[in-house]
Amino acid sequence: YAAAPGDALAYADAHDNESLFDALTFKLPKDTSADDRARMQVLAMATATLSQGPALSQAGTDLLRSKSLDRNSYDSGDWFNAIHWNCADGNGFGRGLPPAADNEAKWPYAKPLLGAIQVGCPQIEGTSAAYQDLLRIRSTEQVFSLDTAGQVQSRLSFPLSGKDETPGVITMKLGDLVVVFNATPERQEQRVAALAGTGYGLHPVQAAGGDAVVKTSSYAEGTGTFTVPARTVAVFTTAG
Repeated sequence: YAAAPGDALAYADAHDNESLFDALTFKLPKDTSADDRARMQVLAMATATLSQGPALSQAGTDLLRSKSLDRNSYDSGDWFNAIHWNCADGNGFGRGLPPAADNEAKWPYAKPLLGAIQVGCPQIEGTSAAYQDLLRIRSTEQVFSLDTAGQVQSRLSFPLSGKDETPGVITMKLGDLVVVFNATPERQEQRVAALAGTGYGLHPVQAAGGDAVVKTSSYAEGTGTFTVPARTVAVFTTAG
């Protein structure tokens, strides 16, 4: 339906339906740690941020904004809609059961979650810092803003797709960049044999950025193997 990258808008969450944090609350195992919830938030946002064409994130998503599982908050007031700019005030999760009108069917699932999941300043500030690093990469690397479908088709590939794909991991080559999205709970190695002998390193923005975990990513030039920690998106560049 789109003839050019600029015709399609990428996003992980918007004003409709649950916020990203709330959607992940329903989808992730209940005992998922606060740190892992934050890392999965960054991963989900990265799929849009590091795509072609315009991308957006809902206001407050980088702060783990929650509407206490309200899926349709247009008439829910500030109690559910507020953005908590100070992490000490939390992220809005657990303010109460969301209004019945559009949420009552999910109350049996929502009630035990609302009292069991918490995130704090380390997760909120860490998510925001990691997302800002991704925005810096997107805004400084022109390959994330290609003009035509032909340019995308010539510069974008997924070299380990199909039978060579690791479930839960996407390896994307875009021009001189390689991006590894590792949504699994384990460190993963992605070997792209065709890139052996090419010098890659973690993108300078992430290497000097706010996420200590992504800094442990590595690349073995001899085999073309990218190693990325659990729940992490890492951008590699030949200028790294």
